[in-house]
Amino acid sequence: MNWDNENKRFVFTSLERSLPLYIESIGYSAWELIFTRPEGYPYFHWLQTVRGEGMFLHSGERIALTPGKGVLLTPFTPHSYFPVSDQWSTVYITFGGAAVDAIVDSLDMNVSGVYTDAQLSISNLIGLMLQKVDADSEFSRLESSKDLYHFLILLKKFGMRNDQPSLSQTFDKVRPVVQWLKRNYSNNIGLTETAEHAGMSISYLSELFQQAFGMSPYSFLIQLRIREAKHFLISHPNVPLKEVAARTGFNDVSHFVATFRKKEGVTPAKYRNLFLTSEGEIP
Repeated sequence: MNWDNENKRFVFTSLERSLPLYIESIGYSAWELIFTRPEGYPYFHWLQTVRGEGMFLHSGERIALTPGKGVLLTPFTPHSYFPVSDQWSTVYITFGGAAVDAIVDSLDMNVSGVYTDAQLSISNLIGLMLQKVDADSEFSRLESSKDLYHFLILLKKFGMRNDQPSLSQTFDKVRPVVQWLKRNYSNNIGLTETAEHAGMSISYLSELFQQAFGMSPYSFLIQLRIREAKHFLISHPNVPLKEVAARTGFNDVSHFVATFRKKEGVTPAKYRNLFLTSEGEIP
């Protein structure tokens, strides 16, 4: 994305604010100025450097915002910032919505933090969003809401919060383990065997899975077995539950039934019956 020396700022109206997730403002500051907000800003606020350097002050910290670095602030978070280089250029989005807290909570992002956009995926997306708005003054409300959700997903996936590995980088570390689990879920394996195959300690492997999936490696394995069992129940309607359990890695049918019911809210037999036609067949 080529950033010129012309400021761009777009503010959305109350019509957009009927959406569960909406942009309040979006823009590009070619020459970022000094701002002091002792009471913060009333919306979530993303500010990212695309050129030069600025200094961001928040909660007693001084944070150098170099190209690719950005901050996500929760509403009413006191902060201030000012340029350090002769020219400091930034992009920003402020946003809210009735569902915004639930969305950022689910992404574990409902906290102010510093992010590194190493691949520039986020700033490039904001650039594309600005081009859309600039080209069409009646920019679709739903389109802007969709792009905002895309922005949050990208920030979650590629943004390195507080210099920790991004979710994408963590996925890369556990991907070989996940592939191995997919090939071996039907075997008698557990956390010990998984860690041995990965060449990692149990604690480190558990930490990676918690970061990547929000669950332990063993819980991931159980979820994988349940998913495969659901597929098998439907694709092989006449196979007894005991055989389904054995083929999907469960030691006995009672454990399979209890685990399936706990995860899915119904027994395997009832789940299979949901897909039966009136003739007693699965199409």
